[in-house]
Amino acid sequence: MKVQFLGAAQTVTGSCHMMETAGHRFAVDCGMHQGNKEIDKRNLNTAPYAPRDVEFFLITHAHIDHSGLLPRMVRDGFSGTIYCTPPTRDLLEIMLRDSAHIQQMEAEWKSRKRTRRGVQTVDPLYTMAHAEKTLSLIKTVEYNETFLPFPELSVRYRDAGHILGSAFIELCVTEDDGEFKAVFSGDLGRPDQLLVKDPTIIQDAHYLFLESTYGDRNHKDSSQSREELAEAIAWSYKHGEKVIIPAFAVERTQEVLYTLYLLEKDGRLPADMPVYVDSPMAIRATEVFQKYPKYYDEATRAILDAGEDPLSLPNLKLTPETTQSMAINQSEGPAVVISASGMCNAGRIKHHLRHNLWRPGASVVFVGFQGKGTPGRKIVDGAEKIRILGEEIAVQAKVFTIGGFSAHAGQSQILEWLEHFRTPEMKVFLVHGENSAQKTLASLIEERFGLSVHVPGYLETCTMKPGLPLEVEVDEERAHPSINWDYLFADAESKLRDMRDRLDTIQEKSWVDQTDLRDRLLAINKELMEFISEV
Repeated sequence: MKVQFLGAAQTVTGSCHMMETAGHRFAVDCGMHQGNKEIDKRNLNTAPYAPRDVEFFLITHAHIDHSGLLPRMVRDGFSGTIYCTPPTRDLLEIMLRDSAHIQQMEAEWKSRKRTRRGVQTVDPLYTMAHAEKTLSLIKTVEYNETFLPFPELSVRYRDAGHILGSAFIELCVTEDDGEFKAVFSGDLGRPDQLLVKDPTIIQDAHYLFLESTYGDRNHKDSSQSREELAEAIAWSYKHGEKVIIPAFAVERTQEVLYTLYLLEKDGRLPADMPVYVDSPMAIRATEVFQKYPKYYDEATRAILDAGEDPLSLPNLKLTPETTQSMAINQSEGPAVVISASGMCNAGRIKHHLRHNLWRPGASVVFVGFQGKGTPGRKIVDGAEKIRILGEEIAVQAKVFTIGGFSAHAGQSQILEWLEHFRTPEMKVFLVHGENSAQKTLASLIEERFGLSVHVPGYLETCTMKPGLPLEVEVDEERAHPSINWDYLFADAESKLRDMRDRLDTIQEKSWVDQTDLRDRLLAINKELMEFISEV
């Protein structure tokens, strides 16, 4: 069997493992690449996927970094089956439509801007029509149900304990030289997480593709995270300002709501402090969560049996409309605002940060992983200023980073799950993690369990034969595709013209505030340096 790593290879986004065995070609996950501009460009390079040749996709869960390129595959010729659990199917319906809308709006905005300058327009990554066709290809499977996409392959989905409907996947493969099992962890959840069950225990595999997002650190426990959230609420309530929580629409928003429910029960959420869920997608995702109580853990089902809903609050306000979202920032007084996206690189959260990040009495609470190059990562790393919606904003709000909300297993939890395996010859591939975390985790696995560990690179292909060493190769041509020089020069000309026009505007003014002038020139200089680095 061959596997090519088309994403989540020394990064935490773009998960896709393309498999070839017994004359068939299929993939586990098909995620969107997110992060810096170089990583984002991978979304446009579909040649390595060869979508027309893919027979089916096995999707572990609905997060965009595991599913967001499916409509792009459909756009470029994929017409096979997409397998996932029922909750994942319902969440994909929300997330892929939302993603398609964003792709269309961004392409339209960029094209209008380019048309005014006489520059080539851009196409969206995919459209709503592609998302709708993608949804029509989905076939749902329940946990622990074995099915055969083709005679030489049996597949079983197991509960990964990450988000509602998330799974790790067992593949049992029959080839000419024997049978073997490969396990893909997807995103592995942490034990004792709110709402969802603990990850299922498994004991045998020949090959394990293991996520490593937090391979170099552990999370704080949930009670400590609850205390930190209570501290952020108390801080901003005292100063009459808002608590801004960038949160992924699926799972993280629901876990934050659950935690606020627990704080409200303890009398630590002020009765006159409204809680806004300001994300249409998060609102719809919460409805999906409420549709599938059988997937909840025992503690959550007990709350439901008592006639209460941990995803609801007396002072909860849902704001699906744009006008309702705008009104939040026009209102006075303290409030909790939960909004997407979780890494602050898109969505309504950017507006809330623009209105509140500069306020010393406000607080910004990060409850999830922040990818390299994202605005959220820059704030977490201590940036004094950050550019949001074309404006330089000072970071003066109190910043909280609460790791205990993560839906990913921490280092010790990954190792605890791994220690149940009873196959000493098992080969471990570390995926879905930054290289520093993977190096740390690899050393611990080799030292503690004596297992062989491999950290694959982007577009690397491994040939796996039980009992034999890995055969590793990298497709350099596809890893570094040819450059469209005409497009590059046109784009460069457009950017330089924009910078020149802005400088001309400054020069035309008879009087300029010196502080404003400095900030504008610094912003232009920063863009110029980024442009040079891209070229």
